[in-house]
Amino acid sequence: MILVPGWLWQRGTVGRGVGAGLATGVFFGAFVLVESGAWAGAMVVLVVLGLFYAIRVPRRMSRLWPEAEDLSRADRAAVVRATRRGEPPADPGLAPSVVAYADALRRAAEEDRLRRWVVLVVTLLVIALAGYDTLTGTTGEMISSWLVVALCLADLVWWPRRRARLLDRAGRAVASARP
Repeated sequence: MILVPGWLWQRGTVGRGVGAGLATGVFFGAFVLVESGAWAGAMVVLVVLGLFYAIRVPRRMSRLWPEAEDLSRADRAAVVRATRRGEPPADPGLAPSVVAYADALRRAAEEDRLRRWVVLVVTLLVIALAGYDTLTGTTGEMISSWLVVALCLADLVWWPRRRARLLDRAGRAVASARP
């Protein structure tokens, strides 16, 4: 939910699912294609992960911020934009929605924080695999392995700071939305 951009909130539930699922499927399918050169494998990953995230992301979004369904698409996008920027909403009537969305962001961050140890373990395993692929694998395997290492390290180093800034801005939006 924290990674879901504001423009995706303008879409309905199905549109949010298609956007999140397609982005995820294409991203990871490209990794499979670079590593193995197999179009069939890339298509399987695109379909399987795409469908999984097309279902998971909108469900999680709806669970964390159920009030979003009561807003129009434009109002949802305005609430998300204002909250992520740390500003009061242009329409004062959306202030309760800013508070609810900021609350949803905090809950999502807390849920994600509980899973941080998994990212650390995966990062260590991926570093070992990248070293092995560098010594024995093909160029595609080596490139994709080191790209995954870079993503995991970014998740460990860059993402916590980015998330903290986002939550800080959400707190400022809540403070400015309340009278």
